[in-house]
Formats: sequence, C-alpha cells, structure tokens
Amino acid sequence: MKIALYLLPVLVFAATAQGSEGNHSRKSKYAGEENRSIKSLSPDDIAELRRGGGWGLAKTAELNGVPGPAHLLEKKNEILLTDAQVSAITEIYEGMKIRAIKQGKRLITLERELERHFQNRTITDSILRSSLQAISEARKGLRYIHLATHLRTPEILSPDQIEKYNALRGYSNSNLCANIPKGHDPAMWRKHNGCS
Repeated sequence: MKIALYLLPVLVFAATAQGSEGNHSRKSKYAGEENRSIKSLSPDDIAELRRGGGWGLAKTAELNGVPGPAHLLEKKNEILLTDAQVSAITEIYEGMKIRAIKQGKRLITLERELERHFQNRTITDSILRSSLQAISEARKGLRYIHLATHLRTPEILSPDQIEKYNALRGYSNSNLCANIPKGHDPAMWRKHNGCS
C-alpha cells in the first residue's frame, strides 16, 4: 500500500508530462489557412463580400425582430406582402446591395494590402496602424449599411407581418396556429400559416 502511495505522484507526473508533450506537437487550428490568398478572409468570406451578402453583420437587428429585406423577399408569399410592400422592400434591398458590394470590395482590397505588407516584409508599425484603421472603418461602414437597411423595413410592415417573419425564421417560440392575432379571420389565418 505504501509503495502505491509513493508511485501515485510519479504516475500523475508522467501522465501530465506526456499529455503536455502531445499538446505541443498538435497542429495549429489555422493549419491549411496559410494557402489562402488573404489569410484573414476565407474564400467563402470573399464570395459573400463580393456579392453584397450580410456576412452576419446584421445579427443585432435580425435576432431582435427587425427583419432584413433579402429574407423578407424570400418569404414574401408566407408573410403575405402586398405588391406595394414588395416594391418598396425590393428598392431598399437593391440600394443596400449596391452599397454593400462596393464596401465589401473595399474591405477585401484593404485586407489584401495588409497581407502583401506581411508577405513582402514591408510591414512597419506605422503601416500596420494605418491599415488597421482603414480596415476598421471599412468594416464599420459595411456593418452600418446592413444594419441601417434593417431599420427601414418595420415602417413598411405590419406588426403581424413582423411576427410572422420572426416565426418563419425560427426566432419566435409562439405558436402561430394557436395565437391568432386580433382582427384576423381564424380560418384564413390557419390556412395561410399551414395549420392543420
């Protein structure tokens, strides 16, 4: 029994040492990303920015019940948007997309410039500071474009349409079939919301 007690610390130390050696030999979670043209942006990131996609920048609006125009247009039939609403939302979306593509390309260009300075070993503290400032401003501008666009949709929609949007996007726990808004014909509401 005494021998086992003396050996226990030795065994624990050996296991710990072996475990830490294993950690040192593990590959970085970034392994493989060194082949990217812009290390800080994945190919999917670049594609999303070039097409004016949301890139997750409007989550604050989206997850707080302020609908985005692209998803409103995708679900226009389920939300029962009128032709006038579709027209207004389409105009907002197209304007946003033009601005987002331009700003996304700017962000890609700035990230590429920073990348080149590191690749060419021409990076200095001054270049780093100015590059990061420009990248930060471009990213802030892009996020503003997406969030500001979300701000414009509630004025076009009814509260019931916003509630329906959130439910369709999976953000609402309310049961659409059981909670029929005031002023709606129950049979029509159930029909339009796929209730059995």
